[in-house]
Amino acid sequence: MQTTSSVLLNRLMARARLRHMQVLVQLAELGSVRRTAQAVGMTQPGVSQIVADLERMLDVTLFHRHSRCVRPTPACTDVLPLARQMLLGLAASAEAVSARRELGQGVVRLIASTSAINGLLVRALPEFNRANPAIQVQVREGERDDQMLAIARGEIDLALCRQPPVVPEGWAFRALLEDRFVVACAADHPLARRRNLELAHLAGQTWLPSPAGSAARVYFDAMFARVGEDVRICQVITRTLTLTWELLRQQPLLTVVPYCVVAHLVDSGELAVLKMRDAMPMEPIGLMTALEGPGAATARLAEYLVKFTGKPRTRERGAGKPHR
Repeated sequence: MQTTSSVLLNRLMARARLRHMQVLVQLAELGSVRRTAQAVGMTQPGVSQIVADLERMLDVTLFHRHSRCVRPTPACTDVLPLARQMLLGLAASAEAVSARRELGQGVVRLIASTSAINGLLVRALPEFNRANPAIQVQVREGERDDQMLAIARGEIDLALCRQPPVVPEGWAFRALLEDRFVVACAADHPLARRRNLELAHLAGQTWLPSPAGSAARVYFDAMFARVGEDVRICQVITRTLTLTWELLRQQPLLTVVPYCVVAHLVDSGELAVLKMRDAMPMEPIGLMTALEGPGAATARLAEYLVKFTGKPRTRERGAGKPHR
């Protein structure tokens, strides 16, 4: 029983692969297994095998074999227009993807620490989005362990983070924002207007601690371990910044935080930072980027963040300094 052209087309769409289409079209146009093999980058036996696969798949003879050439059968002629159309569609899609990349369009997968989000992204990202509406930035919040895991799994394109003790293989770290720990409090706290404060002045205060394991908590514990003072602790522990700020506004509490996290509230007069005699240093916030293969959209966001902060220096893997 003769196979109808509609049945052939359905079988072709359901079962054939891109390589099948390429060989089918090239062999029909060139009429030579040798020339087809050269055109598609295969061996002659490879081309013959593809044709045999197609004929078995479609249950028809596609080519008449002659001593010096091959010629398409009527069944082959029936399916050629669809094969050509599918190849043209794939080529058009590839060109569209390439054009979108050149225009800086696409998706950027970004992981950022809480400090980086509050200290940089809340200011920089709205402006970037207005200037680049076709770029979708997927922001995921995560601290150092989450960031390193996401990099290892290939789940992100950029990381905004503290300078790590070791930069992952194939990535580079670029410092963008200097930062320091500060003691934050309500703007009307009794200590807010005093200068040259020392830890001894703060020991009798009530503190809102950061969660265990956070950089701020590690610094806080070490700070008071040095002076050997007992401290009063508020019985609320939270990672939620909105709740932290509200507790500071309503109660005479102190907390240790990175300055970049609280800077906007200090600028607005809602909170204050104490004027300590000794500096409270911490690692800068920076941008971690892959050394090879970033897409145009990723490169555009990275370049924008560097310009936004005005910090062009780069530190590549192996050049990291120890974590404080």
